Amino acid sequence: MVLVTFTSMLTKPITTSAAVDVQAKTAILVDAETGKILFEKDADVALPPASMTKMMTEYLVLEAINEGKISWDTTTQITDYPYSISADPAFSGVGLKQNQDYTVRELYEAMAINSDNATAIALAELVAGSEGDFVKMMNEKADQMGLPDAKFVNATGLANSDLGNNVPEGTGADEDNLMSARSAALLAYRLINDYPEALDISSMTTTEFDGQEIQNWNWMLPNMPGYLSQYGYEGMDGLKTGWTDLAGFCFTGTAERSDQRLISVVMKTDSKEARFEETRKLLDYGFNQFEKKELYPNEYQIEDQKTLSVTKGKQDTVEIASNAPLTTMIEKGTEDQYNVEYKLDDSVLNDKKELTAPIKKGQKVGSVKLVNSEKDFGYITSDGEQKESVDLVTQEKVEKSNWFMLMIGAITGFFADIFTSVVDTVKGWF
Repeated sequence: MVLVTFTSMLTKPITTSAAVDVQAKTAILVDAETGKILFEKDADVALPPASMTKMMTEYLVLEAINEGKISWDTTTQITDYPYSISADPAFSGVGLKQNQDYTVRELYEAMAINSDNATAIALAELVAGSEGDFVKMMNEKADQMGLPDAKFVNATGLANSDLGNNVPEGTGADEDNLMSARSAALLAYRLINDYPEALDISSMTTTEFDGQEIQNWNWMLPNMPGYLSQYGYEGMDGLKTGWTDLAGFCFTGTAERSDQRLISVVMKTDSKEARFEETRKLLDYGFNQFEKKELYPNEYQIEDQKTLSVTKGKQDTVEIASNAPLTTMIEKGTEDQYNVEYKLDDSVLNDKKELTAPIKKGQKVGSVKLVNSEKDFGYITSDGEQKESVDLVTQEKVEKSNWFMLMIGAITGFFADIFTSVVDTVKGWF
């Protein structure tokens, strides 16, 4: 019995992945380059995202700047609505003043760094004219991005019931913003890929606003002051915290190490500390267990699919292969789980699945994609799989056959078709 037990211990399979137990209602971990999902836990459950809502507000402000509708130096003054929010001690604002000019940069920094609510409203009014119209823009952009389960009712992430008589037009007084972890990750993915300058601001630990120092609520940033430095995480530079009574404590984080960037989301954790502790678990899991790796080289050919048939050419076939290496983010030690498959482009083939000469060397005839034979969480983006595929191209040129050979081929084909038809008819008699 001792011998059997010892032998079974020796032959026990070695697991290459570390388990990650995330204490959050819902969570997700994503590769920021491709959108590939590395881990998820109930990622499609829609919950109030609290101030993570402001990621959409940030996106629309940066989009307006990019389109030249406003600039960082554009100034605006504070209307009664954002002023009332800023003056309410329950919202711990930066203390906006009326009859004073504020630049877009000042308001954006207060919103992105200190999660200020009133500055988010002021920016929404500047961009769209009113928060109600801005909310329409938020939901239209969510549809364009393909954010599943996302619904926006204000620019801040507060519950509409907190806004008193200032509920945005077109929304209900008892409504709240909703996002799933998947939606939050996709929104963060779009924000940092479309407007990477957002990270320049989200990575600031402190900044000065109207003569006072304000602090970032993202305690995982390196070099946070005082006791908060214990939460610092190497490579962390964003993105957005959130908390309300209904939403609990949530956090969308992003960090980069050795040219590998990850995006994590945890929602409805137990405390402000827990959201960072659970994020650390997710990011450690991603950086420790996954690596970007070339799985198949350039000019790779599937053994029994090295050629395509050619018609009207000086040769009957042409070799095909990938035009670039196939690289992806994989869990360490799982290379053997990946194969490749061709997807031919029917628009360049005839009904008999043949290419028609003349054919150029390097002509695209389809794509080559990776296929995981084991569990795969997929991508947060609709085109994620395409991003990790490469072109399938011809390896040589094939000239068109001369007119005489084409004529002979046509005559041969004509009589071959007649013969086949006669044979089929005779077979039908029996």
